[in-house]
Amino acid sequence: MASLFTRRRAIAIIAAAAGLPLVRSAEPARAAADAVVWRGQALGAQATLILHDDNRSRAATLIAQVVAEVDRLEAIFSLYRSDSALCELNRVGGLAAPPTEMIALLERCRTYWETTKGLFDPTIQPLWALYAHHFSASGADAAGPPAAQLKTALTRIGFDGVRFNRDRIAFIRPGMAMSLNGVAQGFITDRVVNLLRNAGVTSSLVNMGEDRAVGAKADGSPWSIGLASQEDSLKADAVLEIVDQAVATSSAAGLHFDGSGRFGHILDPRTGTAPQLYRRLSVVAKEAATADALSTAMSLAAPQQIPDMLAPSDEASVDLVTMSGEHLRFGMDG
Repeated sequence: MASLFTRRRAIAIIAAAAGLPLVRSAEPARAAADAVVWRGQALGAQATLILHDDNRSRAATLIAQVVAEVDRLEAIFSLYRSDSALCELNRVGGLAAPPTEMIALLERCRTYWETTKGLFDPTIQPLWALYAHHFSASGADAAGPPAAQLKTALTRIGFDGVRFNRDRIAFIRPGMAMSLNGVAQGFITDRVVNLLRNAGVTSSLVNMGEDRAVGAKADGSPWSIGLASQEDSLKADAVLEIVDQAVATSSAAGLHFDGSGRFGHILDPRTGTAPQLYRRLSVVAKEAATADALSTAMSLAAPQQIPDMLAPSDEASVDLVTMSGEHLRFGMDG
């Protein structure tokens, strides 16, 4: 049975080194006795790292390196740490001597913004803040924020209003702010994968909010990734088998601003609306950052628009379920 890893509920690394057997389990506590296991917090969620290695000291050192790297990157990209580089940028509208990782991610964001014709846009934060503020107020209008406030928020959105180079990042319009939540977890997943590979790990499944496989499982078979629209679902509506690929899933059901479930967290940067076109949309790509960004953007696109967003160089494909229950695939066999 495939495990259902979700963006907010599970963060894990299950890895084998030196050709040792690899246990794929939904219950990290049942890891084999020879495994080194770490449990704690990462990216605001419970995390479990399991590494199988005949040298336990080496395994413990590698896990410590992973934990330190995740913490370092979270200090750059997190919206929930007031001392992060991103929060500083949003507070003052500019950032001098930005971390090189932030510039690297913004360069990727520009590519995704262009590829999706603006459906992926990190400057969505003012719109997110408007919805969050509106529905947190007592007696909030169930119809959503007033049209005038939506119009004002939309004037602050647009990745073309972000200027950046290795020396500085700046917003060119007042009131702009960014959220990297739609891509940073994938970016961090990719960084952890690189760290593991450089340490000689050849078989691993990494989940830092998105899944990415290093090679196949230790027995040579593909990794199985279960897909579901609900975070607490115990049953997959589809199972993907991957080797050296990443999978990211977006679903409006993941978070709602309102109690009725009318306004989901996937917001259209062009209109300010919260369309719910799909029960879930999953993207498979070579890198987790690409899968992460595209799954968000494609959730706002009609099915006929999706193939145009699949760049051949990314070897990306899509598996989705519409709100009516129709199961569609693009760029996949079958």
